[in-house]
This record gives sequence, structure tokens and C-alpha cells, in this order.
Amino acid sequence: MRASEETPELFIAAWGLSELIEAATRTGKHELAQRALTRFGEQTRDADTDWARGMRCRARALVSDGEAAERSYREAVDRLARTRLRPDHARAHLLYGEWLRREQRRADAREHLRAAHGLFVTIGMEAFVERARGELLATGERVRQRNPETRDELTPQERQIARLARDGLSNPEIGARLFVSPRTVEWHLRNVFNKLEIRSRRELTVALPGSGSELAPA
Repeated sequence: MRASEETPELFIAAWGLSELIEAATRTGKHELAQRALTRFGEQTRDADTDWARGMRCRARALVSDGEAAERSYREAVDRLARTRLRPDHARAHLLYGEWLRREQRRADAREHLRAAHGLFVTIGMEAFVERARGELLATGERVRQRNPETRDELTPQERQIARLARDGLSNPEIGARLFVSPRTVEWHLRNVFNKLEIRSRRELTVALPGSGSELAPA
């Protein structure tokens, strides 16, 4: 096996161990979680992809505390964002957000919980949508129950402007391309943010993801 690849067997084994680690930590079985983490490292040590390294970080964060946990969560989110496995990326945001909420860092938690909620809605993982929604409610944030059709509430022009903003164009650049003023672009983006329940351009990458498989390994 080349270091840049995961075989289907490795993918399945690593996924199963990551599920075991999370379940063990959530039920207080810390010794089991540590054993599973050791096994996880052995299973994936020859895989040097963003997915493998991100999943190792996510697993390590679950059995860590303090700064060590935060470093691992941050790296997991960063690395899994580079892959096409959006469910694993979403779960990294969710786990980090849950950890931040337990640390009483509600504002930081909301950022990651909103990202997780938006991804789960887009993917259609309803059980995780509700889990993220519950966590957001616990931080004091109001969350409207929604589904993937929320994006269809955008007008054609709002959708076009939102996609250009998601792709990194500034308001003047979008205005020049669409022959409208930057103020008109800003007005449409405010409507987009309200409809998609987001607060920044950065969140457009979650609310309006590009095309591509959610399940194909990186």
C-alpha cells in the first residue's frame, strides 16, 4: 500500500475503530477507548493522507484534555476539510463544538456546531442534524428546524451571488460580473445569510457546497 492511499479494508477498519473510540469515551469506558486508539494508530500508521491523519487527530482528541485536545480537534477539522468525506468533516466540527461547550466556551462552540449542523443538513444525516441542533440550543442559540430544500428558498440571483461570494469574489467583483452595484450585492447577501441562517461568507462553503461526492475517500 502506498502512503497516499487507503484500501477499502483499512477504511472500514479505521472507521469502525473511530466509532468505538467515540462510543467508549461517551460511556466512560476510558481504558477501552485508549486500547482502541492504540489499535487505530497501528491500523493507519502507513496511511499519510489528510483523511487518515485527520481521523487520527479526531480520535486522539476524544481521549485528551485541555490544550492537547484542542490542538487535535483543530487539526482534525483542518485536515478533514481538505477531503471529500464530508460526513467525517462534519463530525469533527460536531465533536469539537461539543467539547467547547463543555469547556463553557459557548461562542467558540457555536461556530463549529453551526458548521456541523449545516453540513449534516446538506448531506441529509438527520440524526446528526438533531444532535447538532440540540447542542446549539444548549449554547443558547435558536435553531430553526430545516432540511436540504432550504437552499431552494433563494432566488436565482441570490443563489448566483451567494455562489460567487462562496468562491471568494468581493462585492465589487460580483457587482462588475453581474452588472449591479456593490450595495445591491450586499443587500442580496444579507437576504442569503438570513435564509440560510448563517452569519458570514466563510459559512457559505458549508451552506452551499460545490459539487462532488460526499462518500468517496480522499
